[in-house]
Amino acid sequence: MDSNTKIARWAGLIYLVVVITGLFSLMYVPSKLIEWENPKQTFNNISSSRYLFSLSIASSILCYMAFTLLPLVLYKLLKNVNGTYAKLMVILALISVPISFINLQSKLSVLTIIDAADYLKIYKTEELQAQVMLLLKNYNNGILIVQIFWGLWLYPFGYLVYKSNFLPKVLGVFLMLGCLGYVINVFGRITIPQFSSYAISSYITLPASIGEIGICLWLLIVGVRSKSINTIHQN
Repeated sequence: MDSNTKIARWAGLIYLVVVITGLFSLMYVPSKLIEWENPKQTFNNISSSRYLFSLSIASSILCYMAFTLLPLVLYKLLKNVNGTYAKLMVILALISVPISFINLQSKLSVLTIIDAADYLKIYKTEELQAQVMLLLKNYNNGILIVQIFWGLWLYPFGYLVYKSNFLPKVLGVFLMLGCLGYVINVFGRITIPQFSSYAISSYITLPASIGEIGICLWLLIVGVRSKSINTIHQN
């Protein structure tokens, strides 16, 4: 196995960690615990499944740690395709990391309320339930902000994949379309009331999911086409 294939496999493995931990913390756990129109039920769900909620926080931390490494490994693999785009990919990806970590404070504050510290006993149960929902909505607003960079980094990444000749061009196209989808999703949710009720909102980030999961599995299982990458180095 040549060095580029090893780099590709490492990138695929790190990407897989990002995908699995991201799906768990952003989709699976909220679907089990959060009912946006029912603060009381959400409060009770988190209280009775505190371990699951705290596990989602730990999963997010692991996700962001892996996402810090991912663009650096991808840079090593793709820098010879186009150095400028490779650097832009790294910059846009890494900008999202501190924002993501800071945003987790809202979830940690939810645990503080759920654990019912003595100084919170002055509040009524309904007030605590409302505070939990506010913190969860604040967390979601933070995710909406960070999605800008989750989207923007996909364009240079997708361009590099498309131009590489050792990775599937179709995945590069999906990644670039994923960038557009994320940006439209963010501005749509900010500027258009009830955007989430429109059918397009359920599919707008689908190209990004196809591109990211696809390239993750390709890097992990296939690696790179050695003949093509050797041609790039010779050029």
